[in-house]
Amino acid sequence: MLVRLLVRYLAPYRWLLAALLVFQFASAIAALYLPRLNADIIDNGLARGDTAYIWSTGALMLTISFGQISASIVATYFAARAAMSLGRDLRRDIFDKVSGFSEREVSTFGAGSLITRNTNDVQQVQMLTMMASTMMVTAPLLAIGGIVMALQQDVGLSWLIGVAVPLLLFIVGLVISRMVPLFRTFQAKLDAINRIMREQLTGVRVVRAFVREDIEEKRFAVANTDIMVVGRKVGSLFVLLFPIAMLVLNVTVVGVIWFGGIQVDAGEVEIGTLFAFMQYVGQILMGVLMASFMTIMIPRAAVSADRIGEVLASESTLTRPADPVRTFDEPGTVRFDDVGFSFPGAEEPVLRGIRFDAARGETVAIVGSTGAGKTTLISLIPRLFDVTSGAVKVGGVDVRDADLDELWKTIGLVPQRPFLFSGTVASNLRFGREDATDDELWHALEIAQGRDFVEEMEGGLEARIAQGGTNVSGGQRQRLSIARAIVHRPDILVFDDSFSALDLSTDARLRQALWRELPEVTKIVVAQRISTITDADRIIVLEDGRMVGRGTHTELLASNETYREIAESQLGVDA
Repeated sequence: MLVRLLVRYLAPYRWLLAALLVFQFASAIAALYLPRLNADIIDNGLARGDTAYIWSTGALMLTISFGQISASIVATYFAARAAMSLGRDLRRDIFDKVSGFSEREVSTFGAGSLITRNTNDVQQVQMLTMMASTMMVTAPLLAIGGIVMALQQDVGLSWLIGVAVPLLLFIVGLVISRMVPLFRTFQAKLDAINRIMREQLTGVRVVRAFVREDIEEKRFAVANTDIMVVGRKVGSLFVLLFPIAMLVLNVTVVGVIWFGGIQVDAGEVEIGTLFAFMQYVGQILMGVLMASFMTIMIPRAAVSADRIGEVLASESTLTRPADPVRTFDEPGTVRFDDVGFSFPGAEEPVLRGIRFDAARGETVAIVGSTGAGKTTLISLIPRLFDVTSGAVKVGGVDVRDADLDELWKTIGLVPQRPFLFSGTVASNLRFGREDATDDELWHALEIAQGRDFVEEMEGGLEARIAQGGTNVSGGQRQRLSIARAIVHRPDILVFDDSFSALDLSTDARLRQALWRELPEVTKIVVAQRISTITDADRIIVLEDGRMVGRGTHTELLASNETYREIAESQLGVDA
């Protein structure tokens, strides 16, 4: 998966990689040529006292060194551009993929894991790309070229290289084999710590209300300790690797000096040649060490690439039709035709045999006990889930055949948990329609009974809203969410228990305004309070995923025991 990701996402930057290879090649060749010139100065310049030769060769070495530095800088620049571009493209594609997920896929991966995959996992692949781009030519050239150049200097000492390089490779291979499972565990622990942190930040009010701070701190401490233990094991391997590698390097250099000194004393090797051989040995082992360092990063990047690949390879259950329908012959209508729905692996379906219609401009309410399937039912209308049997039709078109963008344009959804984005009141309302004017925003707020409190906020429409709307009350969040849906100008408004945080007076005024100002808009209302839906054209009663009643408030009181029990528990026996 790692190789496939790199090939796929680096392909658009071939020219960067080509230029990178050229400059890295030039830098490596310069590095390999410098020890030979150094040997010439010692053996030919200093030995003969030829000052002119020393100056000319020194100037050449200085020029080559300057060229090597310049080539390294340019190569690093190109490597950084390629790596950063790859990271940007990966994050973009993951975001696009996740944006198309249904509730089912998001639940499968978990929000915390998806965030980690789009941040930390991408960063690991990006870092590997950066290191590989910087070293993929330099390290092999230094190692292989160093061996060739060293053999040209002195074949008699080459056995030292034959011992040191395999030993270093064996050590690196042993360490890497132990790192792979640790990196996989580390990423899983990172998911866990992100999930716990996200839960505690999101549910901070619940934590404080139930005095769970100490318990939650302990839960976080356990996850934090788990990731520390794994990280410590990884760090221990890193700490072990480099001292051993440096030990091999230093022992090899000592061996070169020891055995080379014997040859110098015997007149078999010149001092300059010995110095050059030592430098080549250093370059060889440094090349191996650079490649080893890059190789160490591969296991973690491979684990991250697998996790990224899982997201990119996942197909959303909300598949777009090959030939989507973009026009709706019956705008504003909703029809449930023997609808059933069950989650994968569930023993019992959540919904079964649901049949009802909503004509344009009608108000259809859905009531039922907790767990009856109300939220699941209305989630089928904007196709947040796909039915497992039957069909849901909006505007006369099966939602599975409709163009998703066109479908969503016709529906305004106010979720059970209203969510506001960080920004302003205006930016949140214009989330429904970007080109809405200020007058339209105020009108929507007026219908949603939110104009008064927005006018009192500092800045009015430009008043700041914190992420999630935490700086406004629950009722204000609900009214802003309703106003946002109204700004959208849909044919169908879907309210998922969206009046629960409102007092009875505000609830009544809001419903009257909706009915009065939006007579042509179809309204599907999930409600817990019977008082919210007494004026509905039709009320659907759910129980255990089945439709056990349908009719007006008066009709159901007379004929449906389930509805009568709910109404009597809220409105009294004489409801």
